[in-house]
Amino acid sequence: MWILLVVLALVVMGVILIYNGLVKLREQVDASWSDIDVQLKRRHDLIPNLVSTVQGYASHERETLEAVIQARNQAMGAQGPEARAEAENQLTGTLRSLFALSESYPQLRANENFMDLQRNLQQLEDAIQRARRYYNAVVRDYNTKIRSVPSNLVANAFSFRPREFFEIEEGERSVPRVDFGSGGGG
Repeated sequence: MWILLVVLALVVMGVILIYNGLVKLREQVDASWSDIDVQLKRRHDLIPNLVSTVQGYASHERETLEAVIQARNQAMGAQGPEARAEAENQLTGTLRSLFALSESYPQLRANENFMDLQRNLQQLEDAIQRARRYYNAVVRDYNTKIRSVPSNLVANAFSFRPREFFEIEEGERSVPRVDFGSGGGG
């Protein structure tokens, strides 16, 4: 009888430890997604200033400017890692075309506000990359844990579900180039 109680107590303690470990990983996934979300919101908040600055110099480039705003709005409304990654990839592409405009407008490249916005965007892109890598690492650990024996038994019993990675397209693996050789010592 005592042996049965000891075995039962060990099983219950094991389930509790596994459950707590799964909860901890799930919370880390949520927190790391929140970090990505904060960085993306900062990026989205920077874009209207960027568009406004470019618009002052290249107002006839309306199609490009509208594409950037539309991509920003879609990215802001996207839900979940997969949809968000797709929308952010589109936004990155439109930002590249926006920055390509600066090659045609030397006075824009010389604008201090534009250069500051470029630097801020570069810093945000770096922060997004770091947050994305951390998020994907935590998701990998979480998904591995809920699929591994014996924790998969506890995960299934308590409805822990796999999470999506925040992936980018192969062609989008590099940070957008936002420095067009302004020569400004900075």
